[in-house]
Amino acid sequence: MTGDSGGGSPRTLSTVSTAMEAVKAIEATDGTGVTELADRLDISKSSAHAYLATLEQSGFLVNRDGRYELSLMFFVLGEYARNRSLLDEMIIRKLDELAAETAHYTHLVTEENGRGINLYKGKGEAAVGDDYQRAKRQQRDYLHITASGKAILAFLPQHRVEAIVDRHGLPRRTANTITDREELFDHLATVRERGYAVNDEEEIEGLRAVGAPIRDRDGDVLGSISISGPTSLVDGDTFYEALPERVMETANIIEVNRNMSDRRSDIETLI
Repeated sequence: MTGDSGGGSPRTLSTVSTAMEAVKAIEATDGTGVTELADRLDISKSSAHAYLATLEQSGFLVNRDGRYELSLMFFVLGEYARNRSLLDEMIIRKLDELAAETAHYTHLVTEENGRGINLYKGKGEAAVGDDYQRAKRQQRDYLHITASGKAILAFLPQHRVEAIVDRHGLPRRTANTITDREELFDHLATVRERGYAVNDEEEIEGLRAVGAPIRDRDGDVLGSISISGPTSLVDGDTFYEALPERVMETANIIEVNRNMSDRRSDIETLI
């Protein structure tokens, strides 16, 4: 058991923390055995077996001839969490329309614990990098390397941005990645001023993206949408004018629809 009961860090359970590390290890290795998990987590074999057996008994793992894999329970829980998120049918429709119009990938992203979560992607006919895009749905992005992430950071309170940078740092992905704190803050000020963010080969070489925030009626940022494509197609006026205009227009339509829905709920409550 870790943490304290005072006004500092919250009281936590080391056993639960280890169980979560076991789940992450199983996901990273696409299944594991007792010895492999014990070595990976630096625990005894008996402890590794106890964690695996407990997770299996709880329905979170399946045992296939001594190799433990994640069960579909995570799919069920994931769908529940996804359905409670920003995602809804109207946003899916708008992202699919935008992908069809631009021929590129479109994304819906939200922030959780200082990282970006990819909730949905639409695919246009010229979209590239299918394997990479599928992998993005299974990982949490650093916010400073993507257009969607920077669109979110730009409209978060300053203290939240500072806390995110303190916690996660600014790791480099490419030569274009912003890794200096002050440079990032200056860049986010520009994003706020023009209303959209760009990723100019900052996440992966040869890939560009444009993102815009989605905010509620109080101005709080809920997430963002983006369009991404290869530099050979996303260049010149397309990168600097056409895509920013379409992304901001789509984000505005999404915001208006959500705000109108919220207002309707307020009115119905008063009736």
